Amino acid sequence: MPVITVFEPLTGRTRQVRHDSNRILSITDAVPAAAQTAIYAFPGFCDMQVNGAYGIDINAPHLTTEHVHRLCELLLAEGVTAWLPTVITASNEAILHQLAVVRRACESDPLCAACIPGIHLEGPFLSPQEGARGAHPAEYIRPPDWEQFQHFQAAAGGRIRLVTLAPEVEGGLDFITRLHTAGIIPAIGHSLADSATIHAAVNAGARFSTHLGNGLPALLPRHANPLLAQLVQDNLSAGVIFDGHHLPSDLRILLLRAKGMEHLVMVSDATRLAGMPPGIYEEAVGGTVELHPNGRLSLYGTPYLAGAAQTLKQNVERTLREDALPLPQVLRMASENPRRLLGLPEESLVLFTLDPGSGAVTIQLTALAGQMIPIEPQPGEQT
Repeated sequence: MPVITVFEPLTGRTRQVRHDSNRILSITDAVPAAAQTAIYAFPGFCDMQVNGAYGIDINAPHLTTEHVHRLCELLLAEGVTAWLPTVITASNEAILHQLAVVRRACESDPLCAACIPGIHLEGPFLSPQEGARGAHPAEYIRPPDWEQFQHFQAAAGGRIRLVTLAPEVEGGLDFITRLHTAGIIPAIGHSLADSATIHAAVNAGARFSTHLGNGLPALLPRHANPLLAQLVQDNLSAGVIFDGHHLPSDLRILLLRAKGMEHLVMVSDATRLAGMPPGIYEEAVGGTVELHPNGRLSLYGTPYLAGAAQTLKQNVERTLREDALPLPQVLRMASENPRRLLGLPEESLVLFTLDPGSGAVTIQLTALAGQMIPIEPQPGEQT
């Protein structure tokens, strides 16, 4: 019976993991306490905003349950044991289709059911204003409609767990109250709400800011703006894209200081181009885009971003390498904080090693509900 001695950065404990070829048999404190080992253990990354990766697009009209299953496998190989497929603004018919595909994948596939604790609906109840709406198609943005949302939730089999909306739009505050009462996390995003409205949204039940610092116009009023108004709300946790492209270093530091480590959630907001090789791509949203070797995704020939193209593991590695944050703090943002927000039990385990110089994380073992998951090579890797 193999025994692995591991160190848990989130608890500071040294543990012993016993397993056979298929299952985790036990996890116990190391007795006597061993010196810190080179193998680290934690419950796995939790990504609350995944639009796709490795060529798979959650919002593509041809999405299938097989695509969802494959994306689960690929993310598990990167140590992501929980993630929210993110369905964005589109026609009602398109949204219903995407939600139904994810539902069927979870109903028919134990792997999907285990690592998809819910769905993130980002839109269509967003600000229609340029800059705030970002890449969301203007023709499909509309005010919140509880009856329509119930159709969405029925198509999802009750799996919608997080909804991003703009609280200032007609009916926004009442919609937040309804979501909160229904046990769904209301999130503020793609919004130009003033401070009073954001305060009212928090009182109504809003608990999360979606990719704070993004989904905003390039120019904002110096003082009265939705970014500052959300920063000062202690009851709002903040999702932040730590890819090094969406936010400058000064703003990342400001977010850390204002929110505190316990209220920051690292998200990837990854598109289907995350994990793909650098090059020129034709996308349904954005047209011709360029994925640069450093992971920046831009509209071809311009300095403008065209979305995110790094996985959560890559965000973690960049943060360890360039922001030089301690490993326990990074794991809190990428694992502990989102799990607490979603109310997830610690039913998963990831073992990894770390190269301190490059920040490279190498996944050694992944297990869900005690069952060990084979780690497959990523696309393009040699077997």
